[in-house]
Amino acid sequence: MSGSNSSNPDANVARTGTTDSPLTMTVHTLPRPGAEMADDIARTRSGRWKMIVLFLICAAPVIASYFTYYVVRPGATSSYGQLIDPQRPLPAWAGADLEGRTVPLASLKDQWLLISVADRECGQPCEQHLYLQRQLREMLGKNKDRLDWVLLYSGDEAIRDELRPALEQGVALKVDSQALAQWLAPAPGQQLSDHLYLVDPMGNWMLRFPADMDHKQVRKDLERLMRASAFWDQAGRPSDSE
Repeated sequence: MSGSNSSNPDANVARTGTTDSPLTMTVHTLPRPGAEMADDIARTRSGRWKMIVLFLICAAPVIASYFTYYVVRPGATSSYGQLIDPQRPLPAWAGADLEGRTVPLASLKDQWLLISVADRECGQPCEQHLYLQRQLREMLGKNKDRLDWVLLYSGDEAIRDELRPALEQGVALKVDSQALAQWLAPAPGQQLSDHLYLVDPMGNWMLRFPADMDHKQVRKDLERLMRASAFWDQAGRPSDSE
């Protein structure tokens, strides 16, 4: 009978090659959980690697500073200058330049700094230090642009006019003597003005050179540090190129 043929599902399959079974259609449209899980894992790994790379890029200057400070910088037996430990970063206070403008000490970062101190009018010892600072910088040759020399002075005495042309080659800042004494410190039995002090490009005071120093030994320390930091330290400050 025609009614019996139309109700026979096997006949429909034989005639069309397909079936209208809802269950069969549902099975064929299910997603593959294994493939999606693999894609999720791959995306997670990729994201983690990107985060690691970004972290290393941001942390590179800090890592380089610690590497230079603790590994490649001169050891206690080979350094002429006395190593400062723990580190003393540039303080947050400011000084005044020769024109009376306010200059934060932290703005001196990103260069090696060779610092002298005068706690009164810049007399003969102070002038000798200024001359030595200029000479040591010139002795660095191609690396001299990586080092700035700095005079920090205090007291009521003004810098003499005849010294101003020479100081234009460096940085001269009038600072508070008490604040300065909380950052830099002399060797026992010495005064702040007896030494030269070295600050690394990350802004950490790291070396104190002896009173009555041998400039040849100071030069060796500077050259050694320039070689050790050449792979990460460049001349000038980022703000200078803006």
